[in-house]
Amino acid sequence: MNLVVWIVTALLAALFLMAGTMKLAKSKEQLLADPRMGWAEPFPANLIKLIGAAEVLGALGLVLPGALDIATWLVPAAAIGLAIIMVGAIVTHARRGELPNIGMNVVLLVLSVFVAVERIGPQAF
Repeated sequence: MNLVVWIVTALLAALFLMAGTMKLAKSKEQLLADPRMGWAEPFPANLIKLIGAAEVLGALGLVLPGALDIATWLVPAAAIGLAIIMVGAIVTHARRGELPNIGMNVVLLVLSVFVAVERIGPQAF
């Protein structure tokens, strides 16, 4: 089961690292050019950058503490933080009527909660 948790963790980390890096690297105008990023329109550019930074730090927090066996309590903490971000994303997309976007957010939420529960409980370091 530990291998399954590591695989899910690596997948989550890769997805959040890509999403967060995109938010950090692109301007708000560049993000809005993508039709899937309409959610960013009412948010200030600095908040979008903050969300991107949180996603990148969360991705690193999912993998590095466990891989280095240092402060392993950060792994479930990062997973919980990313789950909270996904709750915010679900609410934002629901308010905007962007129902297709919610599906991926729900999957990421469920996987984040899975990692948090496993790393707090049965598969703790």
